[in-house]
Amino acid sequence: MDFSFSEEQKLLRDSVRKLMDRHAPADYVARLDREQAYPYALYDAWVEAGLLGLPFPESAGGLGGSVVDMAIVAEEISYTSADFFMAFAGGVFCGLNIVRKGTPEQVERFIPKLLAGDIRMAISISEPDAGSDIGAMRTLAVHGDRGYIVNGQKVWATGAGARNVLLNVYLKTDPKASVPDGMSLFLIDNDAPGLECRKLDMLGRRCTGTYELNFQDVAVDADRLVGGENQGWACVMSGLQVERITSAAGNCGAARAVVDMAIAYAKERKQFGRPIGANQAVAHMLADMQTKVEAARALMWQAASKVAAGEDALRDITMAKLFSSETYVEVANLGMQILGAYGYSMEFAMQRHFRDSRSATIAAGTSQIQRNLLANLMGLKLSA
Repeated sequence: MDFSFSEEQKLLRDSVRKLMDRHAPADYVARLDREQAYPYALYDAWVEAGLLGLPFPESAGGLGGSVVDMAIVAEEISYTSADFFMAFAGGVFCGLNIVRKGTPEQVERFIPKLLAGDIRMAISISEPDAGSDIGAMRTLAVHGDRGYIVNGQKVWATGAGARNVLLNVYLKTDPKASVPDGMSLFLIDNDAPGLECRKLDMLGRRCTGTYELNFQDVAVDADRLVGGENQGWACVMSGLQVERITSAAGNCGAARAVVDMAIAYAKERKQFGRPIGANQAVAHMLADMQTKVEAARALMWQAASKVAAGEDALRDITMAKLFSSETYVEVANLGMQILGAYGYSMEFAMQRHFRDSRSATIAAGTSQIQRNLLANLMGLKLSA
């Protein structure tokens, strides 16, 4: 399969790389991580460059880019910070779901604001007792005077507390129905009366932020329902493959950064009169790290190319998500070992990758879920 980029895609890659170098230098990344601050200035730069509109159809004001284009952007942003990519991708995925499943009025009302940077979007599905098992969802939307009344609790909502966020919240609308039939998608302002957003203190990915949401009699107008009542499952599934491809691309970009950092250090750092990279033990670690990252990238580009060509790519996407996330964790761990005390120091970026990588095997479907899915695709039919 041909993974080569078009001239336009090469230009896109170079443009995003230059944008990130200019607007997110190392001291900016370190400061925001230290302060647990949202990258508002960088987000504005993405908006100005038109990156948010890249995957949206021209009919919705976008540029009509492909999933390969999105993977290019994901890899380049994540090379600087996987956390920053969460700030970029969360709103894009939510907006694309509105384009796919929303009414023309919803598309016209919200998508131009998203692409102009006037609003952001963030997804909220998980609950204290409903993570991978979303069938355990309990947060409920019931019919009220003008639409719905929401009560319950959500957790692990990435970016939910940033300024001007329109939450894309999946809620139970029929408690008696099975998972595919009793869930709905609603658009709820993050400053709606009765809604409390509490930022959680997380190990990594501290800039975009992870939030707990508490709903107490939150009123939601009927025109904020996307895709129809009890049609939330279709909304979730409509964007899942693109989300996992770009998640894999983000893991690859961040893992590339780790390897490059470790190689540079191994060439500079001297012990016993020579660079530590001249020691076979270190050199072999770096060789294995480079090989695994390139293997992860090959899986990811294969999956992205198949989707762009309209082929069935579920198996490829699942393998890419699984392998790339675990590769990021592995190379970050080895990078810490190679840098030694410098890796453990908060003054150097390796510790940030070590912390950020740990969420890669959990977000967008855990490694265990990916393995179950692959096993089922192999005809093994696991019971859970």
